[in-house]
Amino acid sequence: MQAYVSEWERHTPCSLRLTGECFAGSTASNNEGMATNQMEGGSHITLGPAGKREIEPTFFFMMNCLLYSRLESGNPSNQNYYDEDVNVYLANLLTSFMNPDFHERTRKYLSPYDTDLFDKVRNSPDVRLKYTIYKTNADFLLISIGIFRNPDGSRPGTKDAFMKDNEEVYVGRAKAYYQFAYSYSQSMFRKATAISEVLEKLSRGFEQYVDILSYMRGEYFNILERLSSGDVYHLERAIDRAESDRELRALQDQFLDMYSEYMKTNKAELKEQLRELAKKIQRIDESFRFTMDQI
Repeated sequence: MQAYVSEWERHTPCSLRLTGECFAGSTASNNEGMATNQMEGGSHITLGPAGKREIEPTFFFMMNCLLYSRLESGNPSNQNYYDEDVNVYLANLLTSFMNPDFHERTRKYLSPYDTDLFDKVRNSPDVRLKYTIYKTNADFLLISIGIFRNPDGSRPGTKDAFMKDNEEVYVGRAKAYYQFAYSYSQSMFRKATAISEVLEKLSRGFEQYVDILSYMRGEYFNILERLSSGDVYHLERAIDRAESDRELRALQDQFLDMYSEYMKTNKAELKEQLRELAKKIQRIDESFRFTMDQI
C-alpha cells in the first residue's frame, strides 16, 4: 500500500493540476496548452468560490483508478518514456465518455468501417477536420477495446464468431488512426505540441494502454458484476427506449419534410414514400394515424 501512496503522491502534482498547465508539457506556453486542452473537450477542473480550482469528482475518480491500475497491472507511469501527459488525456477522455453531450458532439465523426472513414477524410479539404475524424475514431476504439471489449459496437449475440473481426484488426486500426491524427496535428499546429506528443505515444504504446484500461475495467469498473439481472434488464430497456425515441424523431422530421414537398409538387413517387414512412412511424408509435386518403 505504501508503494501505491508514493506513486499517487509522485503523480498528483502534475496529474491533478489545472490540465492546461500539466498538459502543456513541453509546449512553448501555457496559453497554447490551454487552447489545445479546450480543443480536446476541455478541462474537468473548474474555478470555485474566490477563484479556487476545483476538480470534478468524476475526473478525480478516473485519474485515481487509472494511476492505481497502472501500478497494479505492472505498467507504472514513465516506465519506458515520460507519459504522465497520457494519464491526463485518458482521465479526461474517460470522464468525457460519461457525458451524453460528448457523444452527441462526436457522433458525426465516427465511422464503423475504414472505407467510410477514408471517404470522409478524402472529401474534406480541412486539415483540422481530418485530424478530428482520425483522433475521435481512435479514441472510441481505445475505449471500446479497453473498457467494453466490444470494438465493433455490436450487441451480444448479434454476430456469429466467424463474422466478427479479430481484435488485433481493431488494435491495428486504432494505432494507425492515432498516427494519422498525430501527422495532421503537426500540419495543423506547424510545430511540436502537447497533444501531438500524446497522440504519438498512444499510437506507439497502444497495447500497453489497452492492458491498463482492461485492468481498470475488471478491478474498478466491474459494473455488470455489481448489477442484478433485473437492473441490467431495466438498463437495456431504457437504452432501447432512448434509441427508439431518437429514431422516431428522425422519421417524423423526414415525414414532415416529405409531406410538405408532396403538397407543393404532388409527385406520385412521394406519395408512395409517404406511405412507407407512415408504416415505419406506426411500428414505433402505435398512436400515429395517417392514411393517404387524408391527402
